[in-house]
Amino acid sequence: MLERADFLRQIGVLFRSHPAVAILGPRQCGKTTLAREFVSSIKVQEVHYFDLEDPEHLNRLADPKLALEGLEGLILIDEVQRMPDLFPLLRVLIDHRPQKQEFLILGSASRDLIRQSSETLAGRIAYLELPPFTSSEADDLERLWLRGGFPPSYLAERDSDSVIWRKNYITNFLERDVPMLGISINAERMRRLWMMLTHLHGRVLNASELARALDISQPSVKRYLEILSGTFLIRLLQPWFANIGKRQVKSPKVYFRDSGLLHSFLNLECMANLRTHPAIGSSWEGFALEQVVHLMGAESRECYFWAKHSQAELDLLIARGSGLEAFEFKYSSAPKITRSMHSVFEDLGVERITVVTPGTQSYRLSEKVWVTNLTEMVGARSLHNG
Repeated sequence: MLERADFLRQIGVLFRSHPAVAILGPRQCGKTTLAREFVSSIKVQEVHYFDLEDPEHLNRLADPKLALEGLEGLILIDEVQRMPDLFPLLRVLIDHRPQKQEFLILGSASRDLIRQSSETLAGRIAYLELPPFTSSEADDLERLWLRGGFPPSYLAERDSDSVIWRKNYITNFLERDVPMLGISINAERMRRLWMMLTHLHGRVLNASELARALDISQPSVKRYLEILSGTFLIRLLQPWFANIGKRQVKSPKVYFRDSGLLHSFLNLECMANLRTHPAIGSSWEGFALEQVVHLMGAESRECYFWAKHSQAELDLLIARGSGLEAFEFKYSSAPKITRSMHSVFEDLGVERITVVTPGTQSYRLSEKVWVTNLTEMVGARSLHNG
């Protein structure tokens, strides 16, 4: 297992100001392993562990107030989305025993799907989103791109083993994980929607077209998309609006957050398959976009794309404070300055566009356009953090 020292550090920082920390991320991205590493690193005297997928632990929490109120130290609750009713009780325990208990909560759904946490623990809980392995942790970027970052997939001995794991992951998500969230869906219809999204990966979403293709209503499509987004499997990248008096795109773009799952739906089992597939450009765009979001430490609410109906567009705009950081992702060894880039400078007023390619060189295309690669970006981030 790869070390995830940066996330361990972040957990410790969050506990300095909050009695509860929630680690949220897709199933099997390494949340439990990270939590146990954190417990080992701080060497607390008392740790109480509850896995809500374990029937014995569920029985112990049949009366949660009785089970938890007498405990002291760190209380670790795994797969908390299975018991969202716990959150009001946690608020009571935190307020009544602020010096006696800390809570490390693990969940496989976003705070929007676990609404009780944000509503009842406001000011008491901090959130940390844990992705699968990223380019700052993996030692083989090409393998990370092909297989994705889920630990069992990335670390598999063979590509074929990784393929089998990902196909089973998709089936288990549809048939087991979603029902455990208390969500009733048609699993086969959800699979069809998910598969259709492979053809929309990196493109502006048209919910009405999806609804017609699946013969369901647009609200149903929206609900299915919210489930996939809320379980960290797709990214609905929202459009940025500039006050420029020109028609701008208003619908989100859709991306698979894990390139390995995208490749599973596309039946791309090895790099030779990927290199000759028509979707290689959009696959690289989505993969590089996710890596840059994590390397920049950007939250989802800070990430946008920008596009005008005249075809000018920007792949990623990170908005923090009054600053805008602009990124383009090109599967090319020799990207060029485009008309879109000129529009970005004119309409958005950004100071620089960073073009991320799979190449090995970093250089200037112009005073305001810089070409780089993920390896260079990882190195720059490590130097900055160091």
